[in-house]
Amino acid sequence: MHVLVTGGAGFIGRRLAAALLARGDRVRVLDNFDDAYDPALKAVPEGAELVRGDVCDGGTVRRALHGIDGVCHLAGRAGVRESIESPGPYVRNNVAGTLTVLEAMAKRHVRRLVFASSSSVYGSAAGPFRETDAADRPASPYAASKRAAELFCYSSGLDVTVARLFTVYGPGQRPGMAIAKFVRLARANEEIPVYGDGSSIRDYTWVDDAVDGLIRSLDRADGYNIVNVGGGNPVPLTTMLAAVADATGRQLKVRWLPAQPGDVPVTHADPTVATEWLGWAPRMAFHEGVARYVASL
Repeated sequence: MHVLVTGGAGFIGRRLAAALLARGDRVRVLDNFDDAYDPALKAVPEGAELVRGDVCDGGTVRRALHGIDGVCHLAGRAGVRESIESPGPYVRNNVAGTLTVLEAMAKRHVRRLVFASSSSVYGSAAGPFRETDAADRPASPYAASKRAAELFCYSSGLDVTVARLFTVYGPGQRPGMAIAKFVRLARANEEIPVYGDGSSIRDYTWVDDAVDGLIRSLDRADGYNIVNVGGGNPVPLTTMLAAVADATGRQLKVRWLPAQPGDVPVTHADPTVATEWLGWAPRMAFHEGVARYVASL
């Protein structure tokens, strides 16, 4: 298969591109190396073709789709708190960018798409989250932008698998993500700001497990489907902090702060669809994953 990976130089995208190459697919990456975080942290795996450009540029996307059989659409703007401060880029990149990709696919007669969505679309509901649950109460502009993009995917008439990713972590993750930030501060013996009372829980997904889910979603794309890519084993914030302390060998200096707008108390996947439809299950245990992340630095 000849696959286009948008956002293929980013955290998840480059590992997805590498995994597709490893199984024998041809890979083209479309990425604009924007400065949402340090572009020096982004890379395209050897063997992948790179097209530098913006997913909001229809001409660039159409050129990138030449000869393509399927698309993994990961390009977009991430970050819940940042979206509250500046929602405009999320509308442009996540909504308009997705619509541009869908329109270009229709013109190029490319039908198969995996859209990397987010567990954020479930809002502040109590878990476990099922794909059939309502997703109409987003807690942030980021979540709203992802849900809007899902709906455009549905309306496109293409063969789309919406993969709702649950808190992906691992080597190469964005510096602003909680585990990356906490590890960096712990190793520097600096104070770690932690928001809330410690009761929040997150369903963490190791990056290579997420990539496996995305590839299985690509292979099964037929009609419109939604699948949770999350193992259903949520981790309390206090347990995450303990895992960081264990992996870094440091006693953490935690400063507790009030909860922030947009933060939800729970993310908790029901993985039944992923298990039964995709044959997917996560392999990485959380504590081992944090230790591997620290070892990769």
